[in-house]
Amino acid sequence: MSLPHAILTALLEKPSSGLELTRRFDRSIGYFWSATHQQIYRELGRLEAEGHIRALPSEGPTRGQKKAYEVLPAGRAELARWTAAAQDPKPPRDPLLLRLRASAVVGTEGIEADLRRHLDLHARQLAEYEEIEARDFGPGRDSAQDRVRHLVLRAGIDLETFWTQWLTRALAEFGELPPTVSGNHDAPSGDCDATAVTQES
Repeated sequence: MSLPHAILTALLEKPSSGLELTRRFDRSIGYFWSATHQQIYRELGRLEAEGHIRALPSEGPTRGQKKAYEVLPAGRAELARWTAAAQDPKPPRDPLLLRLRASAVVGTEGIEADLRRHLDLHARQLAEYEEIEARDFGPGRDSAQDRVRHLVLRAGIDLETFWTQWLTRALAEFGELPPTVSGNHDAPSGDCDATAVTQES
């Protein structure tokens, strides 16, 4: 249910065409809720059919012109309902952590290089977020809307900071492992279950 609400949020911030929406997703909302162009266009059709948005009247000939959409009162009410509703956090499902857990059983060959690749990707994303923060949230940007948007950006910065620090620690740990760690039947089978994020449910 989150994609239509992300679209309603974006349209309340600024009425837009489908093409403009996809560009805005690429630059902002897409950092924490990604969607393909096809998904966005499909949801626009559904929201319009449900009476949550409408196409703005065209000021001239419509042939070849992109339709711009705005949110109707029913759409605003739905977004307010969804925003206020309680929602439990979702348990993490990260393939990297699962692969790392598996490497303790079958061997660590190849995974250290991928940890370095992930570190580079997270470091670049962190730098991008910090650049956005410096550009868009400088002195004087202290309205209620700016402060809440900054909170969302800070979540991204803090998450990327966590991953860069954790991956740096993981690589340091790998540097202390024997040259080859391969799966064997003598390894303890349950001692690592104390780590909640990687334990079986």
